Amino acid sequence: MTNSRAVVARGKGEPVTVETIVVPDPGPGEAVVRVQACGVCHTDLHYREGGINDEFPFLLGHEAAGVVEAVGAGVTDVAEGDFVVLNWRAVCGSCRACRRGRPQYCFDTHNAAQPMTLADGTPLSPALGIGAFAERTLVHSGQCTKVDPAARPAVAGLLGCGVMAGIGSAINTGQVGRGDAVAVIGCGGVGAGAVAGANLAGAAEIIAVDTDATKLDWATELGATRTVDASRADTVEAVRELTGGNGADVVVEAVGRPETYTQAFYARDLAGTVVLVGVPTPEMQLELPLLDVFARGGALKSSWYGDCLPSRDFPMLVDLYLQGRLPLEKFVSEEISLDGVEHAFSRMDKGEVLRSVVVV
Repeated sequence: MTNSRAVVARGKGEPVTVETIVVPDPGPGEAVVRVQACGVCHTDLHYREGGINDEFPFLLGHEAAGVVEAVGAGVTDVAEGDFVVLNWRAVCGSCRACRRGRPQYCFDTHNAAQPMTLADGTPLSPALGIGAFAERTLVHSGQCTKVDPAARPAVAGLLGCGVMAGIGSAINTGQVGRGDAVAVIGCGGVGAGAVAGANLAGAAEIIAVDTDATKLDWATELGATRTVDASRADTVEAVRELTGGNGADVVVEAVGRPETYTQAFYARDLAGTVVLVGVPTPEMQLELPLLDVFARGGALKSSWYGDCLPSRDFPMLVDLYLQGRLPLEKFVSEEISLDGVEHAFSRMDKGEVLRSVVVV
């Protein structure tokens, strides 16, 4: 076992602390990864605020890239020295989704069996089964996805969560095609990823919708062709006007609120697709006229992790980045140390950054 510095959330709403944790040697099916970079995702803030569950203390961080330092018995998919992006969909291969050839929906994903602990032996709950605001972390080997080591860790690690969720919501879930008109409502990290994904897929029109001018600028840099300031214009009317009165072929809702979902529903063309990738809170309710659901046709979809399959999608997207076709570096607003995570939460909450990235 080894000691590592790591970012820990000890209680609901309490500022995070940098502490020494104990990382066990890898057991069967496990791997220890030396973390090189980890993005600060809103999900980590949800953990700190008790919005996921109350299994404190949490070891935060999950959007990470690093190098495999050691593997346990039976591990054959990765080896010491491999450069990997960590994922929270280590497919089991045997659940009903996997058996039906849909591993991107795996219902029984793997995590490390052994707990990492505080110095006094208190078990830690790693965020999304990863816990990567740390010098080292213990994961299941299936959570390690090998990618081209030529990619900068601060960039590659972003595929571990938010950026992949956004790109995948457009490409995998929304199945955006060449020449499509796409609208993205909410242009934070995930929505910006959806813009980049729609651009990569060859959409002819990409309409970015937000109330924050800075986020609309970010979306433009990532491929948006038009922008709508939702604080000044009616979103549905604006999207229809920009699409010849028809509405968009695909609308990605990256906010996760009933109001913006309703806008997405009516901003799409007949037989168009709505993709919900924004995460709602438990108390939210949605009401739509059932006749409109029927009459407008098309598809209403939810996107889990961008419906990604890490073993397929991470290497492909890293290759596209290295070819200059996917500008992942534009998502990195700043690089910080482990000690800067609490301040990064504040900046993220205020919408001042697209992604802060911890470089270890």
